[in-house]
Amino acid sequence: MVDSVFFGGGTPSLMHPDIVAAILSRIRQHWGPRNSWEVTLEANPSSVEAGRFSGYRDAGVNRVSVGVQSLQDDALRALGRLHSAAEAKEAIDVAQSVFGRVSFDLIYARQDQTPDAWASELRDALQMGTDHLSLYQLTIEPGTPFHARKTAGGLKGLPSEERSVALYDLTQELCEAAGLAAYEVSNHARADAESIHNCIYWRAGDYLGIGPGAHGRLTLGGIRFAIESVSAPGKWLDMVHRSDAPDTRAALSGEEMADEYLLMGLRMYDGISVARLKHLLGNEIRLHRLQNLVNLGLIEVDPIRIKATSAGRLLLNSVISEISTALT
Repeated sequence: MVDSVFFGGGTPSLMHPDIVAAILSRIRQHWGPRNSWEVTLEANPSSVEAGRFSGYRDAGVNRVSVGVQSLQDDALRALGRLHSAAEAKEAIDVAQSVFGRVSFDLIYARQDQTPDAWASELRDALQMGTDHLSLYQLTIEPGTPFHARKTAGGLKGLPSEERSVALYDLTQELCEAAGLAAYEVSNHARADAESIHNCIYWRAGDYLGIGPGAHGRLTLGGIRFAIESVSAPGKWLDMVHRSDAPDTRAALSGEEMADEYLLMGLRMYDGISVARLKHLLGNEIRLHRLQNLVNLGLIEVDPIRIKATSAGRLLLNSVISEISTALT
């Protein structure tokens, strides 16, 4: 049974609704969805049209995620976005007029951003009434234009670690007060409005990635496979037309599955299952080895679950590494 479908990457909102309808029809034919399946489509604000959105709804889409990134024009220009703040707000209004479930994302900890400025922007976002917000701190990844600019001496005014922590804490406080509690490190939702699709990733469920460069995790015959499609769109399409498999499969060991479960699951505020981690590792979990992290106030541990505390989520990569070393 299929729990969710996510049309993402690039600009899927440029697809004709008939294509979306055809894809969903084929999914129903081959796998069969649950009655309450979640079908999300990503959209850039500049590609949002009320008529097209109505077509997506009629095709079967029931949730939209809008790539807003900022509600300030100067910040959008700095981030290299082509839409304006006015277009972003209009896109959200259009989406909410058509769909019952709408999410959008914002990036904070930007250049020269003060806590007061972020609080004002976030309050504006919270007043828009969507049931879900994805709020990401700006990170500079190697191989990106931002990293090249930073290496060349650009990107002045990035926040210090202390300022980043203050911005994170402020984010949690304002969202909690507005009724959008954090359920994952960067995601906030009203009760029962969490993204079903993303929770499958974070809880190490099975998912199938379709398209150039797509990744997936599937359990077949009791073996969990990591699946990766070829990245070049032309090559991927040629292989599909020839009925060749456009992806490769690699069986995952218990330790690899446990590492992925730790990496993804501890992002969730409800943490991970001790019993499931034990099953993946194939041996007993010696929880006493985690006492140092407990004493430091970074995790909470009981016989049922392991979860990161508020302080631990700020140091999550280090916390996960320590847990992995202690238990594997």
